[in-house]
Amino acid sequence: MHVAAILKAKGRAVETVAADETLGTVVALLAERRIGAVVVRQPSRAIAGIVSERDIVRMLARHGAATLALPVSEAMTRDVVTCRETDTLDELMSRMTEGRFRHLPVEDNGQLVGIVSIGDVVKHRVAEVELEASAMRDYIASA
Repeated sequence: MHVAAILKAKGRAVETVAADETLGTVVALLAERRIGAVVVRQPSRAIAGIVSERDIVRMLARHGAATLALPVSEAMTRDVVTCRETDTLDELMSRMTEGRFRHLPVEDNGQLVGIVSIGDVVKHRVAEVELEASAMRDYIASA
């Protein structure tokens, strides 16, 4: 299975923020949407960074409550690892495990076209395994 199949099932909507917005705004957005990360966008809609719950927790440990007034640019990860719609679930699992992150923005020609979380990957991988097991049971039963 490829990233395109995940996006087809879940949709391509991605919550984004500008680098000059406050982390308080991001916290409210994460809570309201029940998500774990937002993509930081440039005015051109290209990816400038990503801010996750982990990034915010690290900032809270350093700056306390003052973190909420800081700009997103202070906490965001700038070197964003991305994926393409043609990438496989195995490639995503490997990339996420090695990088120790849970969200991968999906890019096409330098533009943001979706986002995939570890939850999306696990859900679709489990479905793949169940389908393979069912096919194997059917094969054995018909032999």
